[in-house]
Amino acid sequence: MMHRPPLEDFALKETNPHLGGGKVSGDKHTSTYDLVEQMQYLYVRVVKAKDLPGKDITGSCDPYVEVKLGNYLGKTRFFEKNSNPEWNQVFAFSKDRLQASVLDVTVKDKDVVKDDFIGKVFFDLNEIPKRVPPDSPLAPQWYRLDNRQGNKVKGELILAVWMGTQADEAFPEAWHYDAAVVSGADGLANIRSKVYLSPKLWYLRVNVIEAQDLLPGEKGRYPEVFVKAMLGNQALRTRISPAKGINPMWNEDLMFVAAEPFEEPLILSVEDRVAPNKDEVVGKCAIPLQYVARRLDHKPVNSKWYNLEKHVIIEGEKKKETRFSSRIHMRICLEGGYHVLDESTHYSSDLRPTAKQLWKSSIGVLELGILNAHGLMPMKTKDGRGTTDAYCVAKYGQKWVRTRTIVDSFAPKWNEQYTWEVFDPCTVITIGVFDNCHLHGGDKAGGAKDSKIGKVRIRLSTLETDRVYTHSYPLLVLYSGGVKKMGEIHLAVRFTCSSLLNMMHMYSHPLLPKMHYLHPLTVSQLDSLRHQATQIVSMRLGRAEPPLRKEMVEYMLDVGSHMWSMRRSKANFFRIMNVLGGLIAVGKWFDQICNWKNPITTVLIHILFIILVLYPELILPTIFLYLFLIGVWYYRWRPRHPPHMDTRLSHADSAHPDELDEEFDTFPTSRPSDIVRMRYDRLRSIAGKIQTVVGDLATQGERLQSLLSWRDPRATALFVIFCLVAAIVLYVTPFQVVALLAGFYILRHPRFRHKFPSVPLNFFRRLPARTDYML
Repeated sequence: MMHRPPLEDFALKETNPHLGGGKVSGDKHTSTYDLVEQMQYLYVRVVKAKDLPGKDITGSCDPYVEVKLGNYLGKTRFFEKNSNPEWNQVFAFSKDRLQASVLDVTVKDKDVVKDDFIGKVFFDLNEIPKRVPPDSPLAPQWYRLDNRQGNKVKGELILAVWMGTQADEAFPEAWHYDAAVVSGADGLANIRSKVYLSPKLWYLRVNVIEAQDLLPGEKGRYPEVFVKAMLGNQALRTRISPAKGINPMWNEDLMFVAAEPFEEPLILSVEDRVAPNKDEVVGKCAIPLQYVARRLDHKPVNSKWYNLEKHVIIEGEKKKETRFSSRIHMRICLEGGYHVLDESTHYSSDLRPTAKQLWKSSIGVLELGILNAHGLMPMKTKDGRGTTDAYCVAKYGQKWVRTRTIVDSFAPKWNEQYTWEVFDPCTVITIGVFDNCHLHGGDKAGGAKDSKIGKVRIRLSTLETDRVYTHSYPLLVLYSGGVKKMGEIHLAVRFTCSSLLNMMHMYSHPLLPKMHYLHPLTVSQLDSLRHQATQIVSMRLGRAEPPLRKEMVEYMLDVGSHMWSMRRSKANFFRIMNVLGGLIAVGKWFDQICNWKNPITTVLIHILFIILVLYPELILPTIFLYLFLIGVWYYRWRPRHPPHMDTRLSHADSAHPDELDEEFDTFPTSRPSDIVRMRYDRLRSIAGKIQTVVGDLATQGERLQSLLSWRDPRATALFVIFCLVAAIVLYVTPFQVVALLAGFYILRHPRFRHKFPSVPLNFFRRLPARTDYML
């Protein structure tokens, strides 16, 4: 087991970075980058050249441009046999890493043996102008090329050179100095920052009603018919129709997840169970989802009859004319009133329905500044030494953002800022840090996977509005050997509310769209649909350029959080005990009052009790006033920082190695049989204790039921007589007198108590339960 580090090593640290770089008030473009530290860059835009001289024997040239600054060297692509090439490429060099005072831009001719020199242009860095957004982009200028001796030669190059920041619109697509160690166009695309959108997901409801005039393969037997529906990798089937015959009925709903753009049709097949393991297709039909009705509420859509064919007609094939056909009656619709759950419900970042018409206006804006990370662990080995190529991914709602990759750095600086619209404050933004393993290609199936460095979750409802939170968050990852700190990430977060009234009103709304309550889905349906939704999202984002890969999307969406974990079960048990701790504390305090541990407090409670009995209208106001005063008192100690992952609450720092090994086991298990047997026995012992507790709870409930069941005739007779006497006494006695007597009896002095259980408790414990019936 790993050594437990000091707890402060896992703590959140408040920081005070120099954000915005001293922005000018009213500077709109700069103000959008006020949550990050300004980074100065030297930009070189190589636009085009003209009248380049031929260097080959044929008199043609294959030109490209080389931009050199100290040890950093960037190259444009080359054009074959073109004296007037057009590149329009931008190069960016960090001012922090400038190692020279002169910028050298050289035009060369690509050759087999050695590239020929055509001409070059020099720039003194002290003379380069500074561009401050929102100024328009700097206009490129024509420069005559010089030879190595500094004399003018034939050919001109149009360039723009300026000093700017990461707020410059040329920054995202620029070639950075990091790209010098990246091979290939794919590798270069993999290090750039990008914004992605999750595919628009719909629930597809297929209500299979009935079929008519089926033609089973075997005559003389009643067919056992069911319907199988397939959409991509999803396959569901109805039960076998209870109506045996050629006109079966089901009236059963099948639910799928579909993503726009709809690429695959819904394929339905009616099948006959001719033998225990043999099904025969009676008919099929394919339904393109583009033509399926969309509904926004619970009103049913019109049902339709679909013809069943022996073979599905693929688009483009000629359909054969048939005079007679079996038919199936269905009601199919795309549900726009639901929110398709593709995240864990505890960490949802979006709760809006699918249909845009049902969206309410936004209540604010979330701004995230990803500043830097430090203390990162080496994630891979290159040239015999550890290295890390880190990038960040942030996910909120349908928008995913990916920062550029900082190559070979344990303290990368990103200083990138992103913005999201907020529609519900009770949502969570997730920020993950990963190591890029695709700088040299490697996108083939079975290639290297991007390693996780850690992630941070921030719940928006825990943030004060219009306040900038700058903190350094620990990046914690749980491995089979224990919890490990992989470094720290420095973030700046601001939640700006456009209408405080609208945001307060959101707290009275249901968390999910109304269709989840009018026509709720079952728990098993939700689990299956969530799995399908995450598979679709990871597949679609994996097809983007550059891709957000499956392992990264699943880590961000907490795909494996529902799997069994002894550590998580313990953590949840102690969370419940912590919640019940308040009630237990109140019970202990009341027991001390009843036992006169502090006589003055007990006397004051007597006085308060008498006042509340004599003036019962004060009971509720007193309770709410007390809660108000507690809330005001606790305001002084309110949390001043966002929540972060707690290793102690998660039991990550105290978990047994075998429990962690079990948590990281595959499903189904891949461990040896003796280890599986030991874990099974351990699980049986825990389940036995839970079984006993559940049985005891059932016993108490059954005893309560047996009060009037006459299962024990003497006990029920005593209880019935007691109820009659109590009814008469309470009718003739004022309620306040009864309440005072009962209160004084409960609060009586220990001198008038004995240590035996009370008479009502003795009576209750003697009542029969249904344990006698158990085998």
